[in-house]
Amino acid sequence: MLRPAEVMAVHSTLLDAYGRQYWWPADSPFEVMVGAILTQNTAWSNVTLAINNLKAADALSIQGLLELTESDLAQLIRPSGYFNVKARRLTNLCQFLDRAGGEQDLRQLPTGQLRSALLEVNGIGPETADDILLYAFERPVFVIDAYTRRIFSRLALIAGDEPYEALRQGFEKALGRDLSLCNELHALIVRHAKVSCGVRADCQGCCLAKQCPIPFR
Repeated sequence: MLRPAEVMAVHSTLLDAYGRQYWWPADSPFEVMVGAILTQNTAWSNVTLAINNLKAADALSIQGLLELTESDLAQLIRPSGYFNVKARRLTNLCQFLDRAGGEQDLRQLPTGQLRSALLEVNGIGPETADDILLYAFERPVFVIDAYTRRIFSRLALIAGDEPYEALRQGFEKALGRDLSLCNELHALIVRHAKVSCGVRADCQGCCLAKQCPIPFR
């Protein structure tokens, strides 16, 4: 079971090392939602290229995307990879938002109800739904991704193979369902995974080395 003091110690160390991350970079909540789908199985640099294409085509809106054919949408988001699949998922998202009355109407829903609604959209799984909830709708949920499992299992704070919901609830309880903490810790985890704790860990100079029981080299 995650202990709040241990989770907060990791947060404090990462914050001291990297500073605030100001994540998610976007000009609007809708752009966050689009990015949450485009970032599936690709690097953020590729997402940026795809989003810039949508902006250049003046298509980065619910109606703008719905007016495109899926073929045209797929070509605009081609840099993000899996572009045909993601075009269908973006269309599903926009149809859902359009039927629901848009972002403002959805903001009136309680977090649990909104999360359930997002999970009913084909192509949106728990991680993507929580990205959208945390960064677009500013709800105090915690995103469980591969980086979180990797870092916290290496720190021996989790096994790493727990069910998604069990880990999500464990982190949210440890963080007190604090929006700022959920946001910042997840962003810091992503940063640290890219700097030091990759699939092959670079333990030399790792800011978490003193908290890590086993060196991974």
